[in-house]
Amino acid sequence: MMLIAQNMKSEVVLQKHEFEVAMTCEGCSGAVTRILNKLGDVKFEIDLPNKLVWIESDKDVDFLTETLKKCGKDVKYNGTK
Repeated sequence: MMLIAQNMKSEVVLQKHEFEVAMTCEGCSGAVTRILNKLGDVKFEIDLPNKLVWIESDKDVDFLTETLKKCGKDVKYNGTK
């Protein structure tokens, strides 16, 4: 009888979080981009006209909120999408 061991790697499901960020110009969205790029392991989209940021990450909401606040703008969490 032959036994085969398989390495079962658990998959992390990334949630897509929506935030309202008080961005008024491309400089604001650029600041958000720079801050999120520093995290390295997140995917994000910015909708400047609607002042929305969507972030896909395994980080918790509090961490993401505090990270976004580093751009100096008001931030509101809208939930997952």
